[in-house]
Amino acid sequence: MSVVDPSDNNQRADDWSRKPERSNMLALRVICWIALTCGRGVARLVLHPISIYFFLFSPAARRNIKRYLRRAIGPDIGWRDGYRLLYSFASTVLDRVYFLRGRWDLFDVSITGNVPVEAEALAGRGAFLLGAHVGSFEALGACKHRSPDAPRLRAAMLMFPDNARQINAILNAVSLPEMRPHVIALGRAHSMLELRDWLDAGGMAGLLADRTLPGQESDPGVQRGNNLSIPFLGEPAIFNDGPFRLAVLLRRKVYFMSGLYLGGARYDVQFEPLADFSVRITDPAEREHRIREAVQSYVTRLEDLCRKYPYNWFNFHDFWLEDGR
Repeated sequence: MSVVDPSDNNQRADDWSRKPERSNMLALRVICWIALTCGRGVARLVLHPISIYFFLFSPAARRNIKRYLRRAIGPDIGWRDGYRLLYSFASTVLDRVYFLRGRWDLFDVSITGNVPVEAEALAGRGAFLLGAHVGSFEALGACKHRSPDAPRLRAAMLMFPDNARQINAILNAVSLPEMRPHVIALGRAHSMLELRDWLDAGGMAGLLADRTLPGQESDPGVQRGNNLSIPFLGEPAIFNDGPFRLAVLLRRKVYFMSGLYLGGARYDVQFEPLADFSVRITDPAEREHRIREAVQSYVTRLEDLCRKYPYNWFNFHDFWLEDGR
């Protein structure tokens, strides 16, 4: 593991946060209408032409998908593997409509490791749920639906909302008020105060930590962090320790969370303890050691998921920064 200079231009070769989303408002509205009017079975048929379209007409995404699958599966991957990954992604986007409508009767969702997370919520301490672009974060809602006696896990997403504003606007429009996700927008002057208050009220803070945020080192709304070069699927990749520094600053526990899509109507929601920063760390050297240890644990868990469930990681940008080589 090594610290990388965040001003290095090569790290910004694929500035995903400033790229416009590849979506069409009319198409999104039509898909949502089909989903809610015709049912999930009919709507899933529409996913095939959508997946084929993006597979054929998104050469950059296709190239990056191939690079990833070769690392996760092996050199013998073919076009079917790339198509399967895109179809899985489209399936999870469609299912978000039903999750946000509270239609848990349509799905078979298994949950493991949720007891410690629920304990933090009941104690009113709040915690960080660090995920990745794996499966569906909205599957977390199954924890609230599983039993009327289960604590209401209130999860707020920390994100840059402008990057996917069209699809978020559509999904917010079709969701039930009680299912609508709460968003704490990064990059705002009041973000830190809003996050602290949310955690102090027993809320969970969800963050997808497998993308390095361009400009993060100078953003007043994001905890300052270091870009670290860590081996991932056989080759060094850049991860930022900002989320962990945020957890240290606010003295919270951190859990790894994933909502894996297993095909059909099956999802598997998993929670794993990642780091405990609830006790103040006074020694700077120990703090740095524990942060780096936590980042490494996160990358190890993500790598394990990518190998076991290779069609669940939906990062279609130049993750290993190969285009500039």
